[in-house]
Amino acid sequence: MMESFLDKYGEDLTAEKYVTNPAIARDKELKELVMVLLTPEKSACLVGKPGIGKTAIVEGLAYHMQMNDMPKALMGYKVYKVSTPALLGTTDGENKVMQLVNEMKEREKIIVFIDEIHMLMGASVANGPMDLANMFKEGLGRGTVKLIGATTVDEYERYVLRDKAFVRRFQRIDISEPTQEMCVQILMRTVPKIEYQTGVKLNYTDFIKENIMKFIVNMTSEYKRVYEISSRYPDIALTVLRQCFSQALFDNSAEVKFKHIYEAVKATKVVYPDVIRKELPIFAETFKDELQAEGIAVEIPPEE
Repeated sequence: MMESFLDKYGEDLTAEKYVTNPAIARDKELKELVMVLLTPEKSACLVGKPGIGKTAIVEGLAYHMQMNDMPKALMGYKVYKVSTPALLGTTDGENKVMQLVNEMKEREKIIVFIDEIHMLMGASVANGPMDLANMFKEGLGRGTVKLIGATTVDEYERYVLRDKAFVRRFQRIDISEPTQEMCVQILMRTVPKIEYQTGVKLNYTDFIKENIMKFIVNMTSEYKRVYEISSRYPDIALTVLRQCFSQALFDNSAEVKFKHIYEAVKATKVVYPDVIRKELPIFAETFKDELQAEGIAVEIPPEE
């Protein structure tokens, strides 16, 4: 029996262990995605800037499927994530996209998520001119194949819009950057997941935790970010939060303390150095009592 393409190259998101709902504060976008998947002959394309959580929304779909919190028409479905590089090239002389399409026709209740789907537009097959995206069209048109694609606004307009037949079968879902308030809630509700992944705890009251998250979100607001990173909320704020846990791990500490948060803020590369110099006095004032209790003196780095 031929090895399953999805089992070999895909990741079954409905089999993952979720500590919390990955699609925090994204109920509207998740409902829109579900409505598209319930529509015959339609698949979905999530369009938004890098780092705003397009993949998290698909993981949220899988999470709700695990919880049996789905319309009956989608109950029992599996969501597979397949990376775009895995679809390029051939295996034993057969094109990989064709292998995937054929398997999706044979199996039932399968949804495939392809991030950076624009990479399939205009790509060559065995050095030939065939468009890989064309291979999905027959299945998409008959409704036998359900896909979720994801791409950025620029790449959607540059690559995907050229293929009118492909666009007709994909419902565009615009994913906006979360607000600062939403981002704070995303960070708060992601802490248990990071604690589970690292084995390190953030043992402060919810009030102090929320103030920590507000500080991180504020220090990574749009005009403070290093331009070349091109990342957005919540990803850029999550990067700083994860660095706090990394500092604790480096220190062989079972808990994230304020010295680890301070070191993460001081060392982060996601905002400009002058931003760090301006934010550290705010950090020192905001958490004056906690820093004093833990015997930490905040030092402002010299100008470069």
